[in-house]
Amino acid sequence: MDALGDATRRAIVERLLRGPMPVGELARDFPISRPAISQHLRILKRANLVLDRAVGNRRVYEVDPAGVDALRAYFEQFWNKSLAAFKRAAEAKHAEKGMLNDDEHH
Repeated sequence: MDALGDATRRAIVERLLRGPMPVGELARDFPISRPAISQHLRILKRANLVLDRAVGNRRVYEVDPAGVDALRAYFEQFWNKSLAAFKRAAEAKHAEKGMLNDDEHH
């Protein structure tokens, strides 16, 4: 989560979602230096959000599907809790409204 707190790192991940890319090519998409991109990639790699592999004398980076799945699962738990809370609130409101309507008929 902390790794994605930086706008440049989020943009790097978004770019890598389109497909693997060497660091030099990736750096062309950003107004910062290649060493700065490499530093961001190291942080993303430590966070298990990107993978790298050697292709000749270059490093090619790509999104780590396992890391993205873990992040999705983390957010999904909040979504599920939010939906459950919404359901409880809606049911309580519906029950309250039903009780008010019953009182009007008596």
